[in-house]
Amino acid sequence: MTTETLKLATRGSDLALRQAASVRDRLSSRRLGVELVEVETTGDQIRDELIHRLGKTGAFVRSLDEKVLAGELDAAVHSMKDMPTERPEQLVVAAVPERGPAGDVLVTPAGDTLDDLPEGATVGTSSLRRRAQLLAERADLTVEPLRGNVDTRIEKLLAPTLQHEHQERHEAEQERKEHAGEDDSDYEFPYDEDVEAWFNGLSELQRRAMEREPDTEFDAIVLAAAGIERAGLAHHVETVTLDTDRFVPAPGQGALAVTAVDGDLARTIKDRLDDPQTRAETTVERTILAELGGGCVAPIGVYARLEGAVVHTTVRVLSRDGDEEITVSRDLPAQSHISAARELAAELADRGADDLIAAAKRDAGAADDDAATAREGEDA
Repeated sequence: MTTETLKLATRGSDLALRQAASVRDRLSSRRLGVELVEVETTGDQIRDELIHRLGKTGAFVRSLDEKVLAGELDAAVHSMKDMPTERPEQLVVAAVPERGPAGDVLVTPAGDTLDDLPEGATVGTSSLRRRAQLLAERADLTVEPLRGNVDTRIEKLLAPTLQHEHQERHEAEQERKEHAGEDDSDYEFPYDEDVEAWFNGLSELQRRAMEREPDTEFDAIVLAAAGIERAGLAHHVETVTLDTDRFVPAPGQGALAVTAVDGDLARTIKDRLDDPQTRAETTVERTILAELGGGCVAPIGVYARLEGAVVHTTVRVLSRDGDEEITVSRDLPAQSHISAARELAAELADRGADDLIAAAKRDAGAADDDAATAREGEDA
């Protein structure tokens, strides 16, 4: 390895840059200079498709790794849950830093729980896994697609509530002006501040939400807890943590991965950045995902936690409508966690997970065909 500055590829979204900056800072503190280089990915370019239709898997990964393989950049930072299980042989996951929170959170304007939501409430997510898990808990919910960066999704949620409150405050202020000077009036202004003072007290996120014209009014949305935390929004929104035993996270959720060409640089990055516990946990999760072969087209949750000599692992495979599922929790021996993960995946397949995944793939193919037909009709 040379002493030159390491060029680290990253997506250009605010969250991706924050994640890459955390890797840069940790490497820099270990005497390795790093320059972040933004790369636009296929997932960034195609904004009108759901995540599971963006080239199936790897829509946010391949463009960065191609730069590394071509020698244009030295390494790349990814959200591990976005990474396809099949990878180029010469490219390795050089390091897996310590994991953030792995689970999902429910975000609502008022901090409601899932049980608090009204019957037929509209919940936003573009994740097939989250959609299926939500419907498995509450079949009455209307789950609508939601894309965008973390802050964009939150703005779409908050916009209707803030705009409605703005309108009500404005009307109350107009009514107060109409009653001005009427000594016998019993009118009482319902707010403790006027519209201007209220608006000035909003956060930047809330002000941006005020300017949005969302086409769907969401009662709640579901996001990764790590995404909200890393985006610096944890103190700006009301969240309820969802139980990871039922809302089993996506494999690798909350973890980052640094990829590089196999060699001295990859080993140097591993020595300075890798967290053995996180690597073991995410290896179990991704091994099970690879063995099952669900990719991004089937609702699969896998969550592993290293606890002493065992890796406690929960797997939940569902139908896309949440009506059917195969679920198992198992303690796998830490010393043979990879082979044990493969055996668990084989057991799940025998118990019916294969059938659910095959059905999900057929549904995904039919949905893609319908979308293509609709586009052809629009072109005509």
